[in-house]
Amino acid sequence: MNDVSRRGFLAGAAAVGGLAATGGVAAAAPAEAAGGGHPPLGPVTVRPGDPRYEDLRIKGINVRFRPSPEAFQLVGSTEQVVRAVQEAVRAGKRITVRGGGHSCEDFVGDGAQVIIDLSQFHDVYFDPRRNAFAIEAGATLREVYKTLYLGWGVTVPGGECGEVGVGGHIQGGGYGPQSRKLGVMVDYLHAVEVVVVDKDGTARAVVATREPHDPNRDLWWAHTGGGGGNFGVVTRYWMRDPKAKGNDPTKLLPKPAPAVLTGVALCGWAEIDETRFVRLMRNYGEFMEQHKGADSPYASLWSAFLVPCPTEGAHQGGFIFTGQLDATVPNADKLLADYFAAVTAGVDKGVHVLPPERRTWLTSALSSGTNQESGRYKQKSAYLRKRYTDEQARIAYRHITKAKAPEGTSPPPMLWLLSFGGKVNTVAPEATAMPQRDSILKATFITYWPDPAQEALEIRRVRELFRDLYADTGGVPVPNAANDGCYINYPDIDMADPAWNTSGVPWHELFYKGNYPRLQQVKAKWDPRNVFHHALSIRLP
Repeated sequence: MNDVSRRGFLAGAAAVGGLAATGGVAAAAPAEAAGGGHPPLGPVTVRPGDPRYEDLRIKGINVRFRPSPEAFQLVGSTEQVVRAVQEAVRAGKRITVRGGGHSCEDFVGDGAQVIIDLSQFHDVYFDPRRNAFAIEAGATLREVYKTLYLGWGVTVPGGECGEVGVGGHIQGGGYGPQSRKLGVMVDYLHAVEVVVVDKDGTARAVVATREPHDPNRDLWWAHTGGGGGNFGVVTRYWMRDPKAKGNDPTKLLPKPAPAVLTGVALCGWAEIDETRFVRLMRNYGEFMEQHKGADSPYASLWSAFLVPCPTEGAHQGGFIFTGQLDATVPNADKLLADYFAAVTAGVDKGVHVLPPERRTWLTSALSSGTNQESGRYKQKSAYLRKRYTDEQARIAYRHITKAKAPEGTSPPPMLWLLSFGGKVNTVAPEATAMPQRDSILKATFITYWPDPAQEALEIRRVRELFRDLYADTGGVPVPNAANDGCYINYPDIDMADPAWNTSGVPWHELFYKGNYPRLQQVKAKWDPRNVFHHALSIRLP
């Protein structure tokens, strides 16, 4: 998955460890950026028959999809990407790109003849020429967090799952535990390097920046939420706070909280009946409505309502909700206690709030969402401008509790509500390609299963839960006063399927809203041959 691991949230919320971090200056930039350092790996071509081929096929979290291209191209520099793209275009081969391998749909393997694998192109460094931090597209969030923080004491507000690759994560917007306080990843995107293919079939690398007079600025804008696989191969990002001054790298990106305070509430199905469940979901939604502003004392709150609990066998026992705050804000302990009190108000039994725990920020960032596991899964998403109604809470309860799987099969579909809003909502919808800028929660719906024979049943169950929750708007979260569409980093081909989207609202309105026509114009300019495409890619106008 992209931003939140299926099983790692609880471990990340409750685990305690010791890892001290200090400031300092990190290593010099690689050769390609600063004229020194190590030579890049590759290019390496791996074809069927090579023992490495199967290792590359099984990379990735969603084992529903196993690509079988004619070749994997492992690259270590922008020049190598240009050559790989050029050779594939000349040969008429379909190209796809892979970074971390967290794909909700089969966008990498479907019809791919050449897969460009960026996983070995992963340095993170300060680039003095652009006065910004360079992140190569194969880096994982874990690598980014650790390098930025240990090197300069700074961070970016990316996702919770450390194994997610930045190549696709940033393009789709990128959110996580620090987003209510700091915004989303694209709010800090200064520049992007992209290998594009011109109308005559020539591959070349282009750098696009957010500078107002940059002739390539439209390409930069398209990568602030336009999603992966649309315009070219991203090879490098440069990150810098748009409000930062000077050239001291320790002041060019935000600093995370030195420590975080984390709490967890355990809820047992044995005592949480439908009435109590509805009250808990109402309380949680109302709390997020009341504290959606960037000026709220809960601006640093990262919280989740996870139904059922994301641990093995937990569907038999219960679900959880979590809360994490900057431990240095005034009265942090009381704020966290008040949060749990508000969410549990009126629920007389079935909830047990654990004592809060303190950890350093880096310990938390590196331990949360550590998902190396593989599994088959289907994921859906929705933005909420208002809490779910009590009737929607009842629908969720009935789907999840009635879906007690037969003995030996998989758990029921999961509904997770994740905190959103705050600083995210201070940016205009058209300022970036990511238009969802006034939501309070992000919902994700997940089902996973071990046995391939269960696939049809499991996918149907999560589809029906989603459809019934949004029955009043054609089975999908049509943007209105309560809903705001879907998250492109959790792509869901059902949004383009009239069997599951009966709203009459096209899939691109759900993901991009009014920004879609502009994205189409960028597509026409930078990928006029439609070299880069998939089931939900930006269409040529």
